[in-house]
Amino acid sequence: MGLPAVLVRKLGQMGITDPTPIQSHAIPHALNGHDVMGLAQTGTGKTAAFGLPLIAEMMEADDRPLPKAATSLILAPTRELANQIRDTLLPLVKDTPMKINVVVGGASIGPQIKRLEKGTHILVATPGRLLDLIDRRALRLDATRFLVLDEADQMLDMGFIHALRKIAALLAKERQTMLFSATMPKQMEEIAGSYLVNPKRVQVSPPGKAADKVSQAVHFIAKAEKPNLLIELLGAHKGELALVFGRTKHGSDKLARKLESAGFKVAAIHGNKSQGQRERALKAFRDGEVKVLVATDVAARGLDIPDVKHVYNFDLPNVPENYIHRIGRTARAGKDGAAIAFCAPDEMGELKDIQKVMGLSIPIASGRAWEELPDPKAKSNGGGGRGRGRPGGPGGGASAGKGPRRRRGGGGGAGRGKAA
Repeated sequence: MGLPAVLVRKLGQMGITDPTPIQSHAIPHALNGHDVMGLAQTGTGKTAAFGLPLIAEMMEADDRPLPKAATSLILAPTRELANQIRDTLLPLVKDTPMKINVVVGGASIGPQIKRLEKGTHILVATPGRLLDLIDRRALRLDATRFLVLDEADQMLDMGFIHALRKIAALLAKERQTMLFSATMPKQMEEIAGSYLVNPKRVQVSPPGKAADKVSQAVHFIAKAEKPNLLIELLGAHKGELALVFGRTKHGSDKLARKLESAGFKVAAIHGNKSQGQRERALKAFRDGEVKVLVATDVAARGLDIPDVKHVYNFDLPNVPENYIHRIGRTARAGKDGAAIAFCAPDEMGELKDIQKVMGLSIPIASGRAWEELPDPKAKSNGGGGRGRGRPGGPGGGASAGKGPRRRRGGGGGAGRGKAA
């Protein structure tokens, strides 16, 4: 593919001999100096797709970075993804003079400033902390020759649009830029226009497509019954790693405590946890000391833990694309995985949006589809809006669930079949 022999040898030592589709499409364009816009689902090897040509270009130039400058900058939306990018690239620069630094929020800024004083070859950063360092005159971007925006759509979801505009204005005009994303929301065109010049577009799977080896299913269940169902399903595979997604920080902590009291080894990560707490929880999960990790969408991207066998959407996400990113945490590196969604009456709107984005109907594991009702408040204001739900009935477009129906704890919802 035109990569330096030393890099090819390092890949061989890591057991990597064949490129993934996104790598085989993107790397040649990048090595030829083109800007690249890459669209690919999570878990397809995007980090190496931009990391390999970036390292190759800097090996060839063999320049020392200027003080307080970064020769190349990789922007990532979350601390976890930033750390993972560093961990993926470090083996590729081993035994070379190249320095890789990471700057993220939630960690002390003093040591980060110190590490940047002599300059760095590859800087991996979250947008907020990057701007903090620039404001403190600890970092300059006018000498940055290579730029990567990884998971750019999530940066938009997390409200980084204004930060990205500020960063764009500080960068050198003469540079090579690569943008990678799993989905292509409308605002992405503005970002692409600000950062990229005549980019080569590389797309290896349609936006909204989940990994092929993920089996999906949905349980229609009353909100109050969700914890009991989760405990039952987790109990069927206690020895396997499971990632459980909640919507709120408080709700995730509460659910983690409930699972712990039910006998599961569990940890929780979300935005209120310190960087140290998040790293310890992820390490325990990756090492198998903790079998269940409860997380908000802060963990929906960038977590490369190949042994995650099950993903549970305990709460359906408000942003439909986040469902795809969540379930992309399983079936990684060619392995199989299962994604189970719980849908309460007030989540039918979210489920419909998810299915629309994915272009498919998620198979029903138990219960019956809730019938969406107009929201009385929205109606009085002259709008339609999403409403509450009730169990579907004849004429209501309901689908029959598998197995016998049953009720639990007086929850007024659809019953569940036997856990698959």
